[in-house]
Amino acid sequence: MQQRVVLGVLALHADRPMSREQLIDAVWGETAPAYALNLLQKHISGLRRVLEPVRLARSKSQLLAWTDAGYRLSLPDEALDLEIFDRRLGRAQVARTAGDLPGAARALHEALGLWRGPVLDGLSSPLLDAERDRLAERRVSAIEERIDLDMAVGHDGDLVSELHQLVARHPLRERLRALQMRALYRAGRQAEALAAYREAQQFLLDELGVEPAAELQTLHQRMLRGDPELGLPVAETVHLATPEPAPTVPRPAQLPHGMAEFTGRVAELQRLTDLVDHEAAVVIAAIVGTAGVGKTALAVHWAHQVSDRFPDGQLYVNLRGFDPHRNPVEPSNALRGLLEAFAVPAQQIPTGLEDQAALFRSLLAGRRVLVVLDNARDSEQVQPLLPGSPGCLVVVTSRNRLSGLVAGGAVSVSVDLLTAAEAEDFLARRLGAPRVAAEPGAVNDIVRVCTRLPLALAIVAARAAVYPQHSLTALAAELREDGGGLDAFVGESVTSDARAVLSWSYQRLSPPAARLFRLLGLFPGGDLAVPAAASLAGVPRGEARRVLAELSGAHLLEEPSPGRYSFHELLRAYAAEQALAIESPADRHAALGRILDHYLHTAHRAERVLYRYRPAIALDPPDPAAVVLDPVDAGQALCWFLAEQAVLLAAIEHALPAGFPAHASRLAWAVTPFLNYQGKWHDWATSLTTALAAGEQLGDLAGQALTHRLLNLAHLQLELLDQADVHAGRALELFEKLGDVAGQARLHVDYSWVLDRQGDYGAALERSQVARDLFRAAGDRAGEAAALNRVGWFHSRLGRHEQALRYCHESLDMHRALDDHPSQADVWDALGYAHFHSGNYAEAMACYEQALGLWRELGDRYEVATTLLSLAEAQQAVGDTAASHTLFKQSIGIFDEIGHPQAEQLRRRLNLDV
Repeated sequence: MQQRVVLGVLALHADRPMSREQLIDAVWGETAPAYALNLLQKHISGLRRVLEPVRLARSKSQLLAWTDAGYRLSLPDEALDLEIFDRRLGRAQVARTAGDLPGAARALHEALGLWRGPVLDGLSSPLLDAERDRLAERRVSAIEERIDLDMAVGHDGDLVSELHQLVARHPLRERLRALQMRALYRAGRQAEALAAYREAQQFLLDELGVEPAAELQTLHQRMLRGDPELGLPVAETVHLATPEPAPTVPRPAQLPHGMAEFTGRVAELQRLTDLVDHEAAVVIAAIVGTAGVGKTALAVHWAHQVSDRFPDGQLYVNLRGFDPHRNPVEPSNALRGLLEAFAVPAQQIPTGLEDQAALFRSLLAGRRVLVVLDNARDSEQVQPLLPGSPGCLVVVTSRNRLSGLVAGGAVSVSVDLLTAAEAEDFLARRLGAPRVAAEPGAVNDIVRVCTRLPLALAIVAARAAVYPQHSLTALAAELREDGGGLDAFVGESVTSDARAVLSWSYQRLSPPAARLFRLLGLFPGGDLAVPAAASLAGVPRGEARRVLAELSGAHLLEEPSPGRYSFHELLRAYAAEQALAIESPADRHAALGRILDHYLHTAHRAERVLYRYRPAIALDPPDPAAVVLDPVDAGQALCWFLAEQAVLLAAIEHALPAGFPAHASRLAWAVTPFLNYQGKWHDWATSLTTALAAGEQLGDLAGQALTHRLLNLAHLQLELLDQADVHAGRALELFEKLGDVAGQARLHVDYSWVLDRQGDYGAALERSQVARDLFRAAGDRAGEAAALNRVGWFHSRLGRHEQALRYCHESLDMHRALDDHPSQADVWDALGYAHFHSGNYAEAMACYEQALGLWRELGDRYEVATTLLSLAEAQQAVGDTAASHTLFKQSIGIFDEIGHPQAEQLRRRLNLDV
């Protein structure tokens, strides 16, 4: 039965993810057992087997999948009656607004015909019970609307009998009583209609001590006067609730300022203008073209020209689809901004993307609004931001061709290079017509060298404007001397850029700065810190800092935050071309080796500071010219990982194709604990996939076995149990092939984690026992002790707490003899679990305190946070709410500090404002 409840909850949220915490709250509410998560995972596994028995035999579920945001039940369009009901109600509303009363009535009859009884009848949970009541209310409201429409179009039928039954079931609904009175009156039963009013009046007085509402009293007076309109089939004759005046909606005017010097694009402007009066559901113009060609300038200039044609507002969003410094804007964030532009209160904006998009479409329905979506990454980023009704026009700009939008009916407006005349006019508007007219030959040369690319022309014009005393002829000569012309971008990606225009700054650099600039083009990471740049160049940090300041002063680098430097992709492409042209293959390879050594060895040292009890990675010595940082404490190590995590992931990805497979694999292993404890499990799995390819390239079977083992753990964290099982199996094969008995034993321990998540505790116990025997055969006392702890843990999961305590104490004695503090902490945690579930809360808290002390001594903040959670639950069990609350807050504080997503999950679960 409970499995059906889980399915019902997921169905009510179809195609929207639900976190584990949300599901537990929806299924159990405040009565959730301590093992609710295990029960939930068991029910999910059971549902997957029922929903897709054939598919699950060979791959992961496509219907019920785990996403970053939670479990998501994906259903075909209109698979649920409730979805069809909602759509038909919406169709009825649109039809009534348009004056199509028969169409509205038909839509409501179709909608109500879907009802077969109470929603999810026979199932009960906090969410289902609330939804059942809410939907029952919606159904009655729809019935009232349908009856009103039936009378409006003259389809009275047997409404009197139906209304008698409805009033008996819902005696407090005054609209039903008004409809009952009207139906009786229209049927020539005036006395009964008046009697129905007196019955309503008496019922309300007896039950609530109030008189009928003014609308019902007004209807009664009209009947007493014999108002002839009451007998006519007109929808507007009775409205029980007079609509309140619609609130004033703001008319946003968000367009950026236009450019007075805008030039050309006559055909493109006309094509856009032709779309304004197009009678379509929604008109979409996709302005596409290469970077720097003037897409945004065209969109904004045209939008200002036609803004008066859109009196309900003009919206603008920079989606940052190709911004090298910041991530693209998520559609959900963009929608929040668009809704706020219409004064929608933040608390009324839904959290789900689909709900936000639906609210946005509803808000724009019937309005004439111009929406400019600038710098879109792709069609998927744009789709949720589209209005859905006539009168709105959307302009999207992108380097991407936006094939998905065009295939769906968007009009593609391709923007090409300026004509020669437009390019000359461009310069004249920027520099003044007299100055351009005075040197026509030089202007022709500048236009030719810039290949009529607006971005290149703008850069040259800006340089000329800063130095008005310099002749255009001298500037043109400098551009010619720098190697010919500017190449336009090719296709969808940046392969070359305005190299001749950029060269005037590059050529004025000192030799060390020019060299570092070139080498920076070789590394694809984001922003670099001074030590990384010093390693790349093979120079001391002080010299690197001076050279970086020179590059920043020349505007060839930016400093987005103190001590970190970056440049945009156009400059990177130019720098890389210079490196390929000037640096030898050996020098380029050595530079990449130095910067990879910097990241690998610094990551390894930071990992040793944070997780020093974990097995160390064997590394070759770094290049002597590479700068290797040595974090002094856990805080400094964690700060370094947090600042460099994006660059570290880029380094792993780049190392393999650049010819450094050993760096790729070892760097992925070095960042493993950080990514795991930070909850960056997708990034972890991606980096390990690269590491696996590196191990295969090197023929390193031991490395492959380790990477498969880690991939098993990463996929386990992602709830991708089938993939975790595949990697565990492959790792086990490799450890067996290598004769690594201890490695095999570790895999059996890892397998037990998979089975634990699946709720198969018996099989997990068997795996742990196999691991114990293998460790014993390998003479690995530490491994044997760890496996014994797992044996105890699974006895406890099976409810055999006395046996669990015996095995865990045996494990603890062995770890004490080995002086293995981290493993002792794990055992204390298992002992605490066994005592807690035996009802021995004082003993449980004592064990958790022991574990907590060890984790604090080891500096493992993640384990400190999780142990605080266990202590909080134990305090809650003994009724010490204040102590429990304090511990929960401490745990959340640590998760916040390490940037772990569990902090927000706990807040939602506990309704804490900390």
